[in-house]
Amino acid sequence: MRATVIHAPGDIRVENLPEPKLLAPTDAVIRTVAACVCGSDLWDYRGVNPVSAPTPIGHEYVGVVEETGAEVKDIKPGQFVIGSFFASDNTCAICRAGYQTSCPHKEFVGGCQAEYIRVPLADGTLVALDGQPDDKLVPSLLTLSDVMGTGWYAAVAAEVRPGSTVVVVGDGAVGLSGVLAARELGAERIIAMSRHASRQRLATDFGATDLVTERGEDGVARVKDLTAGLGADSVLECVGTQESMTQAIRSTRPGGNVGFVGVPHQVAVDGEELFFSHVALRGGPAPVRRFLPDLIDRVLNGRIEPGRVFDLTLPLDDAADGYRAMDERRAVKALLRP
Repeated sequence: MRATVIHAPGDIRVENLPEPKLLAPTDAVIRTVAACVCGSDLWDYRGVNPVSAPTPIGHEYVGVVEETGAEVKDIKPGQFVIGSFFASDNTCAICRAGYQTSCPHKEFVGGCQAEYIRVPLADGTLVALDGQPDDKLVPSLLTLSDVMGTGWYAAVAAEVRPGSTVVVVGDGAVGLSGVLAARELGAERIIAMSRHASRQRLATDFGATDLVTERGEDGVARVKDLTAGLGADSVLECVGTQESMTQAIRSTRPGGNVGFVGVPHQVAVDGEELFFSHVALRGGPAPVRRFLPDLIDRVLNGRIEPGRVFDLTLPLDDAADGYRAMDERRAVKALLRP
C-alpha cells in the first residue's frame, strides 16, 4: 500500500509499505477514505521534534472497515467509521469520565496518511455511521477525528457557556474549530486573534465577533480594551508556545478558564502569577471520542461545516506538497485522498 513516511525534517515521502494486519483480536483494519496533515505533524516536519528513523506519519482518518478481530462485537466490515487518534477501551473509569486519551490501555493511532490503517481497541475507538455518507460531508467528518474534536475540547475545557465572552489564541485549523465550537456552545462574543486575512474571514464565518491582530502583551492589552479592562470568561489556547500560553492566561478574567490544546513546546507556567490570577487551566490531548456522536450528528444535520478548514486537497501521492504548503502558511490544512 502507499503510505506517507517522514525520513527527516522537511523530508516527506510516499512509499510502498506492507498492508496492516490484525495484531490483536480487538483490532480493526480500515480502508482510508480521507486523511490529512495536522498542525502537530509540522513539529516533526520542522525538526522541533526529533526524527530518528523513517516513520509513517498522520493520525487523522475516516474510512471503511475491511476486517475485524474475533473479539470486535460492535464494529462491522463495510461500515464507514471515524475514530480518535488515541485508541481506548471506552469502558474503564477514566474513559467513562470522558478522558479517553488517558485510558490506561490507550494506543496511539499513527501512520494514517496511508491507504489502510490498523485501529486497536476498535469497539472503544471507532464510531460507525448509519450507511455511507455523501462525499461532500467527508471533509467535515474527517475533522472530527482530531481538529474539530480538539477545538471542541478546548471550548469545553475553558467552560464556554451561553452568553460568555471567549478569546481564541491561534488561527490554525484548531483555533478556527475552536471559534466554531464556542459559537455552538452559546458564546455571545468571540474574539479571534489572527493576522491573516483568509483565516480572519473563515473565523468570522464560524462565529467570531471581533478580530485582534496584536500579539503578546499588545494582544492582551487589546483584549482588555474589548472587555472593559477585565479579560474574557474563557480563553482557548490552540498553539502550544510560551507566548501563546502567556497571552492566554493574561487575557482571562479572574475566575475565568483557559482550555489549552496546543501541544506544549518549552512552555512554563509561572506558579505565582497563576496563583494570584484566579485563572483555571485545563487541557491535554483532546478526548475526541467523547464528542464524536454529538459532532457527527451536527455535521450530518448540516448544523456545522468544519471541513471548511481544508483549503487544499491533494492526492496522497502529493502529501509532501501539503506539508510544504502548511509549513509556508499557504494553506490552513491539507486534505489527502488515497
